[in-house]
Formats: sequence, C-alpha cells, structure tokens
Amino acid sequence: MIEFFNVNKVYPNGNVGIRNMNLTINDGECTVFIGPSGSGKTTALKMINRLENTSSGEIRIFDKNILDYRINELRWDMGYVLQQVALFPHMNVEENISIVPELKKWKKGKIDSRTDELLDMVGLNPKEYRKRRPSELSGGEAQRIGIVRALAADPKFILMDEPFSALDPVTRTGLQNDIKKLQEKIHKTVVFVTHDIDEAFFLGDKICIIKVGELVQCGTREDLTDNPVNNFVREFISLGIKSSHEKTIKNIVNRGFFEEIPLEHQNAAYNPEDVTVTLNISDNINNLFRILEQKEYVVIADERKRKIIIRRSHIFSYLREDGDADG
Repeated sequence: MIEFFNVNKVYPNGNVGIRNMNLTINDGECTVFIGPSGSGKTTALKMINRLENTSSGEIRIFDKNILDYRINELRWDMGYVLQQVALFPHMNVEENISIVPELKKWKKGKIDSRTDELLDMVGLNPKEYRKRRPSELSGGEAQRIGIVRALAADPKFILMDEPFSALDPVTRTGLQNDIKKLQEKIHKTVVFVTHDIDEAFFLGDKICIIKVGELVQCGTREDLTDNPVNNFVREFISLGIKSSHEKTIKNIVNRGFFEEIPLEHQNAAYNPEDVTVTLNISDNINNLFRILEQKEYVVIADERKRKIIIRRSHIFSYLREDGDADG
C-alpha cells in the first residue's frame, strides 16, 4: 500500500507542483493519474520513487516513510516504464532485462528463467529476442521489453509514465490489451499516468483526476461518470469521451481507406478468410485497432448495410496521411 499524507511540492521558483495531496493506492490495483497538461500527475508519480522529493507532508509505503528506505532498495522494488523506453543501446535484450536482478545478486539461472518467462508473457519468443539489440526492435517491441525490464526483479510496484503515448494507435491499443491481461495474471500495484480518458477507463481500477496539483476526485469509472464532484470533473470527462467518440471508423472510410467487397457478395455473408462482419462504421476507431492487432483485416458494415474491408495496410496509409495533414 502507498499512502500520501498532506503532500506538497513547491519548486524553488515558487511554482506549485502538488497541493495537499491525500491518497491511498491499494495493493494489487491499477491506479491511474489523469489530468490536463501540467496538472502535476507525473510529479505525483515521481515522488513515489523519489525522483522528486516532497516539500512537505509524507509518503508511506507499507506504513513506512519512503525517506526511511535506502533509495536504491526503494527503487529496486519499483519497476519504472517511461514514454521513451530508454533501453541501453549497447546491450542486447537479455542484458537490458537483467540489470536490476544482477544488482539484487540473483543467480544467472534464475535470471535466465525469469527472462524467458516474461518474454513469453508479453508475446515475444525468447529464442528470437534475447540477443537482439534495441535498434533491431519496433516501437511496440521495445516498449514490451521496457515492461519486461520493469518486471524482471519481481518488484512490488510498477510506475508507468505515459508509456504508450509515443506509439501509433494500433500498437498502443495492442499494448493496452497486453497490460490489462498481464495485470490479471500478476496483480501488481500499478500507478499509471495518462492524458487519455479512454486509456484511464480501460486500465484503471481507480482513476484520480488532478488539476493544477490538486487531487480533485478519485474513484472507479462509474463513480466519476455518475457522480462527478464538480463541473471541472464533469466537463473533463465529457470532453474526453466526446473527443474519443468522434474518432469513428467512418473517419477512415470517408478518406477512402477501404476495399469494396464485390457486388455479387454484398447480400451474402462474405468470408474470404473466415472473417465475419465484426464492426459497424459508426463504432469507435479504437475498437477497430484492437481487432487489427490480432487480424490482418476486418469486414465492416457501412450505413447502407454494404460490406467493406479495412486492412492493416489501410490503417497505416490513413495514419501516414493524417500525420502529414497535422504537420
């Protein structure tokens, strides 16, 4: 258990990072910090492993002030996953993963076994990935290795600071699914920072909304949506959900990124590769990304009940064009 008691963070220039934060983070749960840019959510996370120190107040872990822990031992018990993975480029995958276990003086056989176990758990074949260098990994593979490295020494806590925000939407959605499944297996205490309301609702057992350093409300998705404590929470959630809902599959289709099913098959259940109609054109785009993480393409029903195909290649083309349009 991690507990904040009247925690404040004030920087030398007088800027306030955190204001009188009181919070309990329960064992085995995923607690998500979310809020506008500059709200203090990353500062709150960094105070847990003392990358930032409190100005006043107290943070306790297992009822012991974090200042009373030796800082190395405190951090060895906390896996840390960043937005930028920061794997050591001169080390291969297994060497990156073994850093903290070696510092904790684990035997080589135990480290090897743990490495294989975790690589399997995140869907990377140990025989294929152990000896690879970071430069040989895709963004999603590198982030999976970053997660494995954070878990390697079996820490009690996992701190994740916007770990997926630099990834493309398909990879990001796949990793969200992976983390969800992984947490169901290992039941670690996770503190996760994000600015994405969909991500917070999908991953969080408890979601904490922070505004200019103040903890405004904590609760489940239902607590926040059904009983917001004030207009800020109500508007923050509704704007996030509205923005998410506007990102529908129709956006992709309207830009021409799809494949028409031949007319002779329009009135039949067209299964070129045993794939049935799984989504509607008005569905959230994230639902499409989740399916395309596992499948090469999806059959979609449009507004006229016509069936079309969206492939992974269509998504990549759409994202490239969208990125060019945004500069």
